[in-house]
Amino acid sequence: MTVTGATRHATQQQQRYAFVLLGSVQATLIFTFTAISVPLPLIERELDLQHADLILLNAAYGLTFAGLLLCGGRLADRYGGRPALTAGLALFGAASAAALLAPTLGTLLAARFVQGAGAALIAPAAMAVLRTLFPSAPAYGRAMAVWGGLSVLGATAGNLLSGVVATVLSWRGTFAVPLVVAVAALVLAPRLPLDTTPSRGRALDLPGALLATAGITFTSYGLVVTHTLPWSSGSVLVPLLGGTALLVAFRYVERRARDPLLPPRFLLDRRRGAALAAIALSACGTSLTFLVLSLHLQQERDWSPLRTSAAFVPFAVALLAAGRAAGPLVDRYGARTVTAAGLGTGAAGLALLALTGTDAHVPYGYGLLPGLVLLSAGAAASFAGAAVLATEGVSEQQSGLAGGVLNTAMEFGPTVLFALLLALGDDASSLAATGAALAVVALLNHRTRPSTTSKESPQ
Repeated sequence: MTVTGATRHATQQQQRYAFVLLGSVQATLIFTFTAISVPLPLIERELDLQHADLILLNAAYGLTFAGLLLCGGRLADRYGGRPALTAGLALFGAASAAALLAPTLGTLLAARFVQGAGAALIAPAAMAVLRTLFPSAPAYGRAMAVWGGLSVLGATAGNLLSGVVATVLSWRGTFAVPLVVAVAALVLAPRLPLDTTPSRGRALDLPGALLATAGITFTSYGLVVTHTLPWSSGSVLVPLLGGTALLVAFRYVERRARDPLLPPRFLLDRRRGAALAAIALSACGTSLTFLVLSLHLQQERDWSPLRTSAAFVPFAVALLAAGRAAGPLVDRYGARTVTAAGLGTGAAGLALLALTGTDAHVPYGYGLLPGLVLLSAGAAASFAGAAVLATEGVSEQQSGLAGGVLNTAMEFGPTVLFALLLALGDDASSLAATGAALAVVALLNHRTRPSTTSKESPQ
């Protein structure tokens, strides 16, 4: 082997090693989001919780995850991906340990909030390191096609493994998985490459960070509690109106900031906007399906947590198959076409689930199975294609920002959109409305062309 060949081989080995490590961490972040969906009835009985407590507990992680992602992305750009990743892993691991040992609802809720804060630093930092690993646009695009499917894979693993762990150990065992992954990643993180262009001289835009975090968190919380309280309740209106006002103030501040947290022109490309909408709705559809069906199978059909997890095995199989095919399909037909096709397939799956999935008298084989398979295949394709479109043309100096925006869309779906769609009425209506929204965004992605130059200039 020549010197050049040996160097290339070493580089490829480093890329594979780092991608596996970062991909495992990314999947675990989403695993942590869905891991308590199946054991929720067990947590309810052990801690003597009300239904409203379960809704808040299920959403707590996503509230801080979504609220802090933009700030996490800018921190990764300023201080470098690997340092930000290490700090986030330490926070995430400590919170996972606290959740595992939590004696009360208050402690468990606090741990879930802190987990989300750690995840908000990890996710964009991992993408900043990834951008350094794959400097060429084609290689980075292929990496992002795979990366996009990791989130739905993590969500599915959360539903599958949590039922098994809860049956064999207890619901607390579901928090051992993120703890183990965080510790292992902390040990291995020093082998990851350092970013070549951290921007330490840039301002952090603290006013924008505070306004964005508070606005997203309060608005999301207000929407989450609408599932148990009327829209006219002060507990709904105060956070909703306050959060909306904070987001309006955030937009005002960003337009005048020297180095804004979210540069306005970053979202001007219509194709990027449509891709982010696809990510948000796909994440919402899968999360809504997992929660609705997990509770339905256990409460309406009296299934055990283990049997409930087994019901999602075909979902996982179809997901893996579609995820494996998504990368080559993106190369052959383009990310826009694959995204639109995936959204359309997912919409069909949700329509089937809305028709028969929540009827306790319809057998699993033709009541749930076809819809689950179509939804998983569509979600894998739409995530893969949309992740490429959302990060296409982003400079290395904005890789953390891109990661923050992409993951914000990913968490916006299971929090804000999730709460809005649950508020529509019964479970079947929520599933049908999500499917209709996926169909609309599929059409938008199919018809949309980029409206600005694809190359972002550093801010």
